[in-house]
Amino acid sequence: MPPLSLGLILFTVFCLIIFIQLCYYLFVFRRLAVYKPKPKNNSQEYPVSVIICGKNEAENIATHLPAVLVQDYKTTHEIILVDDNSTDETKYLLEEFGKHFKVLRTLLLTQDALGIPGKKFPLSMGIKSAKYETLLLTDADCFPASERWIQLMQDGYAEGKSIVLGYGAYAKKPGTLNKLIRFETFHTALQYLSFALAKMPYMGVGRNLSYRREMFIKHKGFASINHIPGGDDDLFIIKIANKTNTAIVIDKDAHTISEPKTTWRDWMKQKRRHYSTAQYYPAKFKWLLGLYSFSHFLVYPLLAITIIFFNWWMALSVYFIRLIVLAIIWKKAMNKLNEDDLWSRFLLFDIWMFLYYFIMAPNLFRKADKKWK
Repeated sequence: MPPLSLGLILFTVFCLIIFIQLCYYLFVFRRLAVYKPKPKNNSQEYPVSVIICGKNEAENIATHLPAVLVQDYKTTHEIILVDDNSTDETKYLLEEFGKHFKVLRTLLLTQDALGIPGKKFPLSMGIKSAKYETLLLTDADCFPASERWIQLMQDGYAEGKSIVLGYGAYAKKPGTLNKLIRFETFHTALQYLSFALAKMPYMGVGRNLSYRREMFIKHKGFASINHIPGGDDDLFIIKIANKTNTAIVIDKDAHTISEPKTTWRDWMKQKRRHYSTAQYYPAKFKWLLGLYSFSHFLVYPLLAITIIFFNWWMALSVYFIRLIVLAIIWKKAMNKLNEDDLWSRFLLFDIWMFLYYFIMAPNLFRKADKKWK
């Protein structure tokens, strides 16, 4: 039997990589692309505690807090703003807001929690002081996309559900960096929302996340991850979520919107902090997410090598099968998440991900900054 040629071996590996990618897109990510929430015969409104943590966020609070305070939610609710040792004008600004909005409660922290880096301590204090069972979390640099945000997020609860994952978008601005930030945010959401629909929830985003207070108490809050700078959203959700207790809400009016970074350096620093928690994921999710990222990373190098050493039209034929599936699913998912203006550049974004993985890979093994602000 003649030995296999190098070209045929490379083509076989390339086909395997494309097959892995197709499995993710057809069996996981397609779930978000075709998702339609089940109609509810009865919609029950729950009292809600909205919790926002901020440290030296006076400018953002002045700009974004009013959108939270004027939510159209008829049922009892409160807005708790945890001021984590701010040295700017935050305290006085909150006093002024408090005079006009009785729904606002301010929690002033004047001491740092030794040995608990990140925002987990102020967030824990906010949760412990909450009056109501349903918690809705966002950040001081975010604002709701509509006055129906609280209503729509709490409406995600149904029998057996104790966690609701939302989408935290970034504001649409001119420029390449803005589009890359928004695409990366979409691509991350495509993964965690789709895995949640596949009954494998592994993260949410603190910019738009809700869970029952009993879940926080039952699992002793962030006690098991207090030594880790991040993780108040992804690592905590991995800990408390299971295949039946997690729902998603992706209505455009239920999104939160944040101001994106304006320099590459600031964005890279932000992403390094986010990726540093991945090393603490359970082995199952390290493998599932790692296999997707690794196979995605290999698509274009293997395509180029296979074209050179095997057969260009066979390589391109296999590649285009993946590209068509990806284009359809991205288009539908982008429409769901109100990011449809990005789709015209889907091929460029797909190629960009090769560079992105190359840049970000070292951060999976790097210690995170212990300061959250």
